[in-house]
Amino acid sequence: MTGLLASVLALSACQDKAEPDSSVDTGTSSEPTMSAEPAEPNETVVASNEGIDGVKDDTNAMVDGSVAQSSYLCTPALKVTATYKDDANEVVLETDKGTLSLMQTNDNTNPEVYEASTALDGAEGFTQWRVAHEDRATGVMRMAGADQSDVTTYECDKVGA
Repeated sequence: MTGLLASVLALSACQDKAEPDSSVDTGTSSEPTMSAEPAEPNETVVASNEGIDGVKDDTNAMVDGSVAQSSYLCTPALKVTATYKDDANEVVLETDKGTLSLMQTNDNTNPEVYEASTALDGAEGFTQWRVAHEDRATGVMRMAGADQSDVTTYECDKVGA
């Protein structure tokens, strides 16, 4: 979210200042003039199509064309936030068990398969994330620690799908 706000253009243009209109009683007239004074340096203009409240509650935020973020609820109980970096063929999974970056191992076929040679908490093991459907509506996470024969599987559904 910080990256999104940081990438928004913050432009300041010249400020418009109008001279006060002359009174009819004085008999003098003056036209409004424009001042070429630069804007105050501490003024920041943030341009956005929707307010910050609309973005923070969104479960599928697009930062640019190649980065997307989705939230999933999994069984057994686990909440996963997946940040897809399509240009880098990578997904970053964030959970209460840890955060891990996984690389895509197939060529954008459905399901997309991402793998890392460490457990989600960074310890010895492996993590695999398989996400299906065009809008990445469902996912399966497989994880194992040092004993790679003891695999835990999570079935995940996208929040708000």
